[in-house]
Amino acid sequence: MARRIMVLRHGETLFNAQQKLQGHCNSALTGRGEAQARGVGQRLAQHLAGRPYRVYASDLGRAMQTAAIVCGELDYPADQIVPEPRVREFSLGEWEQRTIPDLLAAQPDLLERRDWYLQAPGCEPCDGVRARLADWLAGLPEDEDVVVVSHGLTGVVLRGMLLGLDEEATWQQDLPQDAFFIIEAGSMTRVDCTPVLEPA
Repeated sequence: MARRIMVLRHGETLFNAQQKLQGHCNSALTGRGEAQARGVGQRLAQHLAGRPYRVYASDLGRAMQTAAIVCGELDYPADQIVPEPRVREFSLGEWEQRTIPDLLAAQPDLLERRDWYLQAPGCEPCDGVRARLADWLAGLPEDEDVVVVSHGLTGVVLRGMLLGLDEEATWQQDLPQDAFFIIEAGSMTRVDCTPVLEPA
């Protein structure tokens, strides 16, 4: 059985809704973010049925919260989620907890580059993130699928590494919170998910 790696981003957080950068900071999921996580979990269950797998999540709170909700839909024990600091988000240095509108007021052309986040003073270097991701990938089991709940920027870099993309193509990828990506043997499938509201 060929191993598949399923890359998820955490659901919408309070900071996301406020257009505030998080990096290594944390904020809780919104109601919408929880619904996104349930929707991802339900679709993921269809793809994992009958296959052995292991769940990893960034050790930051928003990823662990998402992973717990996803695992509730999978009937996967939450205490078996592996907290993994090597898949946590980029540190965004001095821009953590700054809002995008505030940054744009100071730098109106900021968003012209897809990797604009990396311009943050004190931002964690992309090579450093790649190194920690490579270290994590090297230790993964070969005989079971891998589900990883990560973040927007780190998830983009991870997908780029698994697909052999160059720098430009890596940063052209999107950062959805209502979809996940299945990567197998150098090819990728996107699975869109409908947020699932809790029963009234």
